[in-house]
Amino acid sequence: MSNPLVQAFFVGRAVAEVINERLEVALTDALSDLGKFDAEAREQLRQFTAEVIERANRAAEAAGSGTTTSSGQPGTESVDLQADIDELRAEIALLRTELQRYRSHPV
Repeated sequence: MSNPLVQAFFVGRAVAEVINERLEVALTDALSDLGKFDAEAREQLRQFTAEVIERANRAAEAAGSGTTTSSGQPGTESVDLQADIDELRAEIALLRTELQRYRSHPV
């Protein structure tokens, strides 16, 4: 290669090819890592969701077993629950009345 212009052309071309190959490898690695991260994030989200649902089901079962009656008939649980709610509402109303009476009569 006696002509420096021809030599510069081929050196420039080789540099461009090497840079192109390295960018391709870097981009491929980055996309691969992004794909792995996405897959891992989806798997962790799936596991998290499954664990939350499992815990919620266990808590519901535990709460359900605590409110069952000795008759074991379905539907009696909702009646007992409604009775409990009504009692709590009555107590709240009584407490509001007492609080209003206390506020209206200064000590």
